[in-house]
Amino acid sequence: MANNMTDTIKKPDTQNDSAINSAESNTPASTSWFTRSVPGVKQQLTAPLTAVETEPSTECTSCHSMITNTALIFNCYVCPHCDHHLPMSARERLQWFLDQVDGELGQEFVAKDPLGFVDSKPYPQRMTEAQTKTGETEALIVLYGKLRNLDVVACAFDFRFMGGSMGSVVGDRFVQAAEKALAERKPLVCFAASGGARMQEGLLSLMQMARTAAAIERLRIAGVPYIVVLTNPVYGGVTASLAMLGDIHLAEPKAMIGFAGKRVIEQTVRETLEEPFQRAEFLLEHGVVDEVVHRHQLIDTIYRLLAKLCSQPNVDA
Repeated sequence: MANNMTDTIKKPDTQNDSAINSAESNTPASTSWFTRSVPGVKQQLTAPLTAVETEPSTECTSCHSMITNTALIFNCYVCPHCDHHLPMSARERLQWFLDQVDGELGQEFVAKDPLGFVDSKPYPQRMTEAQTKTGETEALIVLYGKLRNLDVVACAFDFRFMGGSMGSVVGDRFVQAAEKALAERKPLVCFAASGGARMQEGLLSLMQMARTAAAIERLRIAGVPYIVVLTNPVYGGVTASLAMLGDIHLAEPKAMIGFAGKRVIEQTVRETLEEPFQRAEFLLEHGVVDEVVHRHQLIDTIYRLLAKLCSQPNVDA
């Protein structure tokens, strides 16, 4: 019986064990389970960031493309994609326009609150907020200097400052610019961009229409050139006075120019006014402006006109 039991017990297969051991010894170390590298998370390859994503940028209000501020400055704030003319601040525009700045006028004038005007905010609070926002003390900046070989007095409205509205200080600065141009017989150039007279100063702001018109008339009598460049937008009392009394009126493409707003006129005449109503091109067809000039050609155009009006040699010719 014992012999039968010993006969049924299987002996270990030494040949198979030796084969397995030899196979494991021949396996490369790199494929061994103990030395195999642990799989990690694969990093997704991403495209490098563009300049628009890394630099301060501005969205074009026409085509909604993003443009770096550096590219806008080099392109005179004209969209490189759709050629739309974006607004410029008054000081940037004058420094871009003049080859040499010799001085500034009108910084001694300070706005007051003669009416104690309060709407949703007191008038002094609105002035403080506008000054903080723009870094300027008023909506009109006046500089004088050189344009090529010509001495020029130039002023520009800043629409960011309470919509470029014309108050008593704006009138004071414009009249001072006109008086300097008259005394030194220098041409006066005005870049207009305004929503009209400033309601917070009531009748005092409306009086600036007559003051500026009288100063321009003195320039006309003396034969001192006065050129107006209409930018986007120009409305209200500014249009009714200093913006439409120039010897020559230039306009930037698609600038909105008028006295009353489009919606006000539509409500009055009860008709829908389609594009390009009140655009610069529309006004050119109807004889309101003399020429619509692209911003890239604006400096050369103004210089040629002033050289002709002042009987000065054209250095570009």
